[in-house]
Amino acid sequence: MPLSKSQSDELRESFLLLLTTQLQNQDPLNPLENAEMTTQIAQINMVSGIEKLNETLQAITGQIDANQALQASALIGKGVMVPGNKVMLQQDEDGEPQTTPFGIELEAPAENIQVTVTGADGAVVSQFNTGPVEAGVSSFYWDGMTNEGEAAASGAYSVRLEAVDADDEAIAGEVLNYASVLGVTPQDQNGQVSLDLGAVYGRVGMEAIRQIL
Repeated sequence: MPLSKSQSDELRESFLLLLTTQLQNQDPLNPLENAEMTTQIAQINMVSGIEKLNETLQAITGQIDANQALQASALIGKGVMVPGNKVMLQQDEDGEPQTTPFGIELEAPAENIQVTVTGADGAVVSQFNTGPVEAGVSSFYWDGMTNEGEAAASGAYSVRLEAVDADDEAIAGEVLNYASVLGVTPQDQNGQVSLDLGAVYGRVGMEAIRQIL
């Protein structure tokens, strides 16, 4: 099957055919004006230029998608901070609690952040302050100890962060939790790559990553 002609090629051929016909049958007393011919040629060149621009954009988009897939693959096995409020606790061989980090993305510097850790039943397990924190993404650790000074049980916990400035006014911030990248899902129909963060955290897009640990 022969290749189909581009829109600009078709318009160019139609224009040349029309121009030839007009020149052959034009009224000598009212000949075809140069301005009209120039306008038609400009329209054809514009269509041709748009087609070439689209081809260039498609090539650039393909390169961006390939780079995104490559960057996503490089994250496999690494830890990342993404939106969420989970903290996982596990006892090590010596019975000491080991926790995953959590964090916050602040719009402005905070004088202090109050951290509240709650269990599955919503009861407060631990509460402490971080002190001054700069704007942007910051990560923290909970020592895994309860307010009573005992090691908390292994399991999943939630954190609530309340940031305030020097005037004790609340500062907006997004709570972040730690997750390990287990795999990469190929690009979807929109050309997006997603990261597999496991059963607890599910899948997220590259734009969800706030920090790589």
